[in-house]
Formats: sequence, structure tokens, C-alpha cells
Amino acid sequence: MVLTKQRVTVLGSTGSVGVNTLDVIAGHPERFEVFALSASTRVDLMLAQCFKFKPCYAVMASATHAADLADQLKANGLFTQVLTTKNALETIASDERVDIVMAAIVGAAGLAPCMAAARAGKKLLLANKEALVVGAEVFMHAVREGNARLLPIDSEHSAIFQSLPEDPRVWAERIDKIILTASGGPFRNRAPATLRDVTPDEACAHPNWVMGRKISVDSATMMNKALEVIEARYLFDLAPEQIEVVIHPQSIIHSMVQYRDTSVVAQLGTPDMRVPIAYGLAWPDRIASGAQALDFKTLASMTFSVPDNEHFPGLPLAWEVLQAPTGTTAVLNAANEMGVAAFLEKRIRFDQIHVVNRATLDAVSVSDINGIEDLLALDTASRATASTIIGKLKT
Repeated sequence: MVLTKQRVTVLGSTGSVGVNTLDVIAGHPERFEVFALSASTRVDLMLAQCFKFKPCYAVMASATHAADLADQLKANGLFTQVLTTKNALETIASDERVDIVMAAIVGAAGLAPCMAAARAGKKLLLANKEALVVGAEVFMHAVREGNARLLPIDSEHSAIFQSLPEDPRVWAERIDKIILTASGGPFRNRAPATLRDVTPDEACAHPNWVMGRKISVDSATMMNKALEVIEARYLFDLAPEQIEVVIHPQSIIHSMVQYRDTSVVAQLGTPDMRVPIAYGLAWPDRIASGAQALDFKTLASMTFSVPDNEHFPGLPLAWEVLQAPTGTTAVLNAANEMGVAAFLEKRIRFDQIHVVNRATLDAVSVSDINGIEDLLALDTASRATASTIIGKLKT
């Protein structure tokens, strides 16, 4: 059988998800070709990716980095065009020649290109939590209106998707609840009183997964799981009370679905992001991911526990904001991004990230949200409030 190659845009190609996506694509040249790449500041890695994959377009986050990349591409005889327009990300996400968009830009900056891909009816592989956390109903409306195919790439949400019936129309009548698993990060057994002394390097040393610094800190606070709860509510159209979280330190069971007859269906695998990436790229087919298979003969025991509020005070905020007015999830996301950035810059303590999140939610009033412009304005206002709160904290 002759396959028609699928053209792929990778948003955030130099991050961990982007790099793993390109690794999977490289293993299947007969199925995929890279149409466009985007990155923040890592010009050297982007140049190497352009050498290997020969994309039509590349986008950098700043004009300075874009100019540097363009000069190096020209010097090396490469014909990839560097786009520098304000809406460049939206352009490469919605181009009519693109079949698949991998959305792996960290933070609220990924919302606009995700919306563009959704409106253009793309197969959208969502590794960007914030598109759903910030966009919520507005983003899902764009998915429906554009007739896009939305596939989750987070290992937990991919696991849920793989454990559900193929027909979404039967989900409501068959599902009792979903159970998101969490590793618990590096501090689940650490005395809560000592968390104030955690350093950025300690917080970024995840025991199971190789991730960027921001996501690693979110895993250490379990704010990543709070954001995933919010995502799951919209991805699977569930009530907040139908979503649970359990700590599973081995990261072998990636998440589970409990049905109304009490049966539980789970997806298992090694902790390797190439597995959900390969599933998303090839869906509804399955292709080799390059990950190591589970060996049940050598597999250690699997354990589970309930997350406690002393270690992870931010986790309950997920259910709180889901019960609040539309847009409140965007406030939480903005506050958390600001708090994590301040921690990584050593301007606040690890335990003060939650202080920033809690205080910002209490301070920001959410009014009517009618579109992406309202969401982005709320995001800006929430960041300003969080910045003021951070400035008043003493480490």
C-alpha cells in the first residue's frame, strides 16, 4: 500500500516534546514530512533541525533570533524561509498544505496558533496544556466549528483516550469516572516543612520523565496535575467530580477509566513521550515509537496513594476554578506561570508558588468572556496582578 505523506507543523520543536516528535517522524519518512517548525531562542538546535528535515518555514520567538537563524540558513545553503510576521505561528498552524499540527509550545503563547489550527480543521495533537486551560469553552468551540480532530498528547490524557470507547457518543452513559495518575514528583516523601528550602535544580530533577524546567517544577508542585484535571474536564466533557488523581510513583499506568459496571481499563507503558506522540501522529493506526517495551518479568511492584494537601496544596485549585466563572482557569494558569518563573529566577521560594496562585485567584475578578481577545486580556491582567504579589513576597 502506498501511503500519502502527512505534512506536519511542529510548534515548539526545540522543547522536549518537539524533539521527541521529530524523532518519531524521522523513523517514518514514508508517512510524514515536516512542513514548518517553531522555537523560542535555541537557534543552533533549530538550525540542526532545518538541516535534517528541510521544512518550508521556520519561526523564532523574537526578531533577533529570527534574523540570526535566517543568516545561518543562508550561509549553509538551506532554503527554509524564516517568517517574522506577528501572526507567523498562526500562519504555519493553519496553512492549507498542513495535515497535522503538534502543539508543544509551553504557556499561554500557544493558545493563538492552537485556535488557528482548530479553526482550519487540522488534526491537532495537543501537548500544550494552556490551550485548554486558558481557552476552555472558547477553544473547544473553535474545535467543533472547524471540525478539527483533537488528540491529546500528554501521557495521561492519551492514556484516557486510548482507554475510552471509540464512539464519544457513548461516553456519558458508560463512564463512571477517570483516574489520572501522577508520579508525585521528587518531593512526595519529603517533610512538608522543608519544601521552603527546595532549589530550582532540585525541583527540575524529575525521577521519571525528561521535561523542560517549567513543566518539571509543575510536576514537583503537582500543578501540572491540576492543569491536567482542567484539561480532562474539557477533553472528555466530564463533570469535575468525575475526575480523580492518584499518585503512582512508577509511572507505568498512565491513567485509567472506571466504567459504570466498576470495570477499570488502563493504558500501560514505559515513561517515554514518544509513545503518545506516535499514537497521535498515526491515529487511528499505530506505528513504532522507538520506546522500549515493558518487560513484565522484570517489572517492580506498582503502588498508589492519595495526594495530600500539605505536599501539594495547589492540586485542589483545579476543582475550585472549574466551579467558578468561565475564565477563572486562565487566571490560575497565568498566576502559576508567573510564580514558576519567579521561583526559577530565585525571586520567591518553592512553597510561595502556591501563595502566588492563591492570592491571584482571590484578587482577580472575572467578568464575561466572549472570545480569545477577552481571554488574552484576562491573562495579561492576571499576570500583572501576580507580578505585584510576587514583588511583595519575602523569601
